[in-house]
Amino acid sequence: MSSLLIRGGRVIDPAAGADLEGDVLVAGGRIGEVGPGLAAEGAGAALDAGGLVVAPGFVDPHAHLCEPGWEHRETIRSGVRAAVAGGYTAVCSMPDTDPVVDDPASVGFIVAEGRRAGGARVFPAAAVSAGRKGEQLTEFGEVVDAGAVAVTDAGRTVESSTLMRLALEYAQSFDIPVLAHCEDADLARGGVMHEGVVSTRLGLRGRPAVAEEIGVARDLALAEATGGRLHIQRVSTAAAAGLIRRARERGVRVTAEVTPHHLLLTHDRLTGYGSEYKVNPPLRSAADVRALQAALADGTIDCVATDHAPRHYDEKEQAFDDAPFGVVGLETAFAVLHTRLVLAGVLTLAGLLERMSAGPARALGLPGGALEPGQPADLVLIDPAMEWKIDAGSFLSRGRNTAFDGAEVTGGVVRTLVGGETVWRL
Repeated sequence: MSSLLIRGGRVIDPAAGADLEGDVLVAGGRIGEVGPGLAAEGAGAALDAGGLVVAPGFVDPHAHLCEPGWEHRETIRSGVRAAVAGGYTAVCSMPDTDPVVDDPASVGFIVAEGRRAGGARVFPAAAVSAGRKGEQLTEFGEVVDAGAVAVTDAGRTVESSTLMRLALEYAQSFDIPVLAHCEDADLARGGVMHEGVVSTRLGLRGRPAVAEEIGVARDLALAEATGGRLHIQRVSTAAAAGLIRRARERGVRVTAEVTPHHLLLTHDRLTGYGSEYKVNPPLRSAADVRALQAALADGTIDCVATDHAPRHYDEKEQAFDDAPFGVVGLETAFAVLHTRLVLAGVLTLAGLLERMSAGPARALGLPGGALEPGQPADLVLIDPAMEWKIDAGSFLSRGRNTAFDGAEVTGGVVRTLVGGETVWRL
């Protein structure tokens, strides 16, 4: 590979705490050097980044790519195209496919299809339990050898405390995290939105916040008892964030993620029964939103996850009770968070970039998320002043089920590079 000099940009490396006007030299698909006044080596090309932010590519710790089995919703190829359009250079795929990703062959399929698709790197998570049934652990060693970077039952709580304890113990042998959907399944069963005044007014069965808090408390206790690596998926309540904060202070090995929709939207959006706002866990109260923003800002919550979950148009057009949970987010995450959190002063730009790159890479133990020499040259170039309107009809994802269609946003991705090669440009 020839070298590439990306010059004249605002270079932000949140992993190193660096924010400078300068250049990034890419050589052999990796970061060669970062600093002002660099020169391209040999016959290298140059890329003018004047007026742009140059940062590590985003890492999504939680995305549903739907293949195999749900290709009418998304394929690995369409998912990674959507990912790079949103600045994501790495995606951790969830195992809730058909069949479930719970053995070496299915993990190998995801790895191979990800490579064939090109673009963003795909890192598969395998199921904690065979078939996601919560009865018997998968063979962690075999799925890790095949390429799995984590285990999770993806949207299902491991209801057996004994099995969850065994998972946290067993995963330590392979130094992988257990990604947990934390919820008391009995309390949450049948709920289609947050339990509160809005659900009562709409006549919809609620999903109480306490269900999440009980689930988080149990899994934190098990992680503390075993010393295992726990990653809590899709935190949605203030109380859950508080439990995580106190557990971290005690030294529990826990990381956590939050989605853009839980950071920005409340259950009031469901007043019109719009299924585009039906998500799992549900949108919560304004107090929860404020607490989640504060937890992301202070580092209690390590990272942003899209929980990208494409659904076919016909599925979402059903009656609210029957419509599936889920929204897409790979192509909009940065723009909506930059607009609503950075420009509003809740987070700095460097803080948001950290939560979208270094934070998730660190939580899952993935490469990338930094501009350190020798790291993969997975980069995103951002125009922080670009004004545009989100249009679901133009998405590269097969899913159009966004909670932000029509939103006016500021800040957008103009180029994404993986291994030093441009895989998407505006």
